[in-house]
Amino acid sequence: MITPFRIGWLFLSLTLFTLIGYGLARPQFNLLLLLYGLTFWGYVRITRPLWAIAQQPLSSQITLPEPDRFLFLAAIIFRVSLLAVIPNLSDDYIRFVWDGHLVANGYNPYLYLPSQIIHTPLAATAGLTESLYKSLNSPNYFTVYPTVNQALFGLAAWLSANNLLGNLIGLRIPILLAEVGTLWLMPKLLRQLNQNPNLALLYGLNPLVILELTGNIHYESVMIFFVLLAVWLFVQKRWFACSATLALGIATKLLPLLFFPLLIRYLGWKRGLAFGSLTLVLTAVLFFPFVNAELIRNLFSSLHLYFQKFEFNASIYYLIRAVGYVVTGNSIIIGAGIALSILIVIGAFIIAFGDFSFLTGVSLATRMLLTMSLYWLLATTVHPWYITSLVAITLFTPFRYPLVWSGLAMLTYGAYRTYPYNENLPLVGLEYVLLLVYGLYEWQQVRKRLVIG
Repeated sequence: MITPFRIGWLFLSLTLFTLIGYGLARPQFNLLLLLYGLTFWGYVRITRPLWAIAQQPLSSQITLPEPDRFLFLAAIIFRVSLLAVIPNLSDDYIRFVWDGHLVANGYNPYLYLPSQIIHTPLAATAGLTESLYKSLNSPNYFTVYPTVNQALFGLAAWLSANNLLGNLIGLRIPILLAEVGTLWLMPKLLRQLNQNPNLALLYGLNPLVILELTGNIHYESVMIFFVLLAVWLFVQKRWFACSATLALGIATKLLPLLFFPLLIRYLGWKRGLAFGSLTLVLTAVLFFPFVNAELIRNLFSSLHLYFQKFEFNASIYYLIRAVGYVVTGNSIIIGAGIALSILIVIGAFIIAFGDFSFLTGVSLATRMLLTMSLYWLLATTVHPWYITSLVAITLFTPFRYPLVWSGLAMLTYGAYRTYPYNENLPLVGLEYVLLLVYGLYEWQQVRKRLVIG
């Protein structure tokens, strides 16, 4: 349905996305908060009926509404409008371009540190310039991006070897296609669950999702599509196709590995282990073109450094770190990182196999949401785009706190008002206090509706 309010919202939102994408510099934090705040306000207004806490699946006798074509089209228009943006809130894309040039020229990106090859004939052959090198945020680390990413990076570099904007458009097209696929799949899955298919708009119109995935070129979008497709195939009991698709998701981002305990719960130990083993084998096949002993060593060394050196926008870890400084006088990230990783694994199994008797009808999606939430709450690094995976899951659950988190996540960009960046801990504290307050409120509301109602 097209109304004057909807038309006005569409053009206002499109203008705001354009201003943020094309006209904003990362240090302009106050302007970012203003523009993003207006965008998020419009998002809440247009999706407000969908924020209501879900209770039980609708009766199969109730006719489900048709997808709102106007709003789904708006979700696609917003993404396409950012096609030619040079990302201004994240510089990760520089590594994508760097790795892509290596792949396109036949080099294995897992074998070379940028700092070691920049002044070598290899760099010249691959078109790796000094200016590109100086823009890298981690020149002394081996790449950590899995092989599906590398293939897409290489394709983009091959299609546009000498033009940065063309390369970025090539990197962004798979994200756009994945987002369109996600917006096609979500209503199907919701209908399968007898839920309103328009709940997919909570993801489709979410400003954080649009700006961080399409605008800032983050491949969580591709992972989300593959995981949703795997769930759809899981529902259809197409086991091999499901396993292959899940392997593609893992070879894009490693996060879906967190869901393996859930596979065992819902398939049983025998079938779950068999399915998980097949998925890991297929994942290994996807790594095969790059595999050698150095790859494994270099990849794990970078992952090890990531979990034991990088710190950004953490919650529980920052509290532990503060206590550690008081007790020891030193950073405890190495010990805390290992301990928190162990807690994440234990927590994933508890969430998978716990009966949660205080809630009735805890679904697979809710357990997935709780598992992913636990991971990010215990992580040492939580960039804004990481929250998009929670936004994708939450619309299949009774919970809406990830949507609130997606609004608060922009506070993290307060760290970039200066160079080098200096994290604003009061803003981080505000983010998590507000999230905690809303989360506790919502938890009580969900319990009332599911237990009492």
